Amino acid sequence: MIRKISILDRSRTREGHSAPQALRDTVELARAAEELGYHRFWVSEHHSVPGVAGSAPTVLAAAVAASTRGIRVGTGGVMLPNHQPLVVAEQFGVLESLFPGRIDMGLGRSVGFTDGIRRALGRDTRDADLFEEQLTELLGWLDGTQHAHPQVHARPAEGLPIAPYVLATGEGAGIAARAGLPMVVGDLRGRAKVAEVVERYREEFRASPWGEEPYVMVSGTVAVAGTEEAARRILVPEAWSLAYSRTRGSFPPLRPAEEIEAMEMTPKERELYEGALVGHIHGTPERVVAELAEVARATEADELLVTTSTYDRAALLDSFTGLAKLAGLRADAAPGVGRGGRERAVPARPH
Repeated sequence: MIRKISILDRSRTREGHSAPQALRDTVELARAAEELGYHRFWVSEHHSVPGVAGSAPTVLAAAVAASTRGIRVGTGGVMLPNHQPLVVAEQFGVLESLFPGRIDMGLGRSVGFTDGIRRALGRDTRDADLFEEQLTELLGWLDGTQHAHPQVHARPAEGLPIAPYVLATGEGAGIAARAGLPMVVGDLRGRAKVAEVVERYREEFRASPWGEEPYVMVSGTVAVAGTEEAARRILVPEAWSLAYSRTRGSFPPLRPAEEIEAMEMTPKERELYEGALVGHIHGTPERVVAELAEVARATEADELLVTTSTYDRAALLDSFTGLAKLAGLRADAAPGVGRGGRERAVPARPH
């Protein structure tokens, strides 16, 4: 099994619960993840999505880091085309200054979900094509090598050991490889494609001051329960939300599994819903162990980033607890660096 296991929580909203509650749920889950021995805890960036409360990942990461002691904290990710690289560098510089040795900077190349959101952000789909250029600028702000803006410095970020990661979708794998950065790739429903992306990344990887060797994090949904049916029901709310978005153009809050299972669906909705349930790693502990072993063999990944969301928070925590036990995370977890950690000069290596 992959030895390092981490969590990405998207602060999913739930029917009957407010968006502020979703953010508080994220912080609470981070505390639990630390106690269970997970390696890192990341948060995401979404704008104007009814089903997701996490619109400001660096702010939420600060709240998570302040509420935990030693677990690594970061973003999965900040969507770089939505922001100026200098501002991103400054924000992560503040995070690393406040929580030294604990901060990860996961970066993605997506722009807003709809035309209206992109216009509100002052961006369009073409901005995603500038990701590699923006990434180079951002790294230059961190290590002090950027020359496009003379006499301008990203304070307090310059010189701090902020660890960058690239979320790879499509061209992202090549960008990560050329930059010599760790890569995050998913999802595990398409494991053959993930394995191909990982192979390409490793073949094209160029050693850099940021990393001498490739580092691969594979991401996907994992649900552990006492029975196959209980594990499947953890997946139901997210599957319906995805099916709903495909037919109505809006990603809604999560609904209870029992409500969804009792719903009348159109043939198209049923097809999308059933399709969204297929391919995830879920089931009894024995089945999950076997599937994770298969993923490890196919990808030789250094780390697994679990992205599971569901309406039932107790079932979600039970699943994460079960996964931690399967992986022996409590015994294997390294001591946290905490606020008293010693700073190192950049570049930062994967931790």
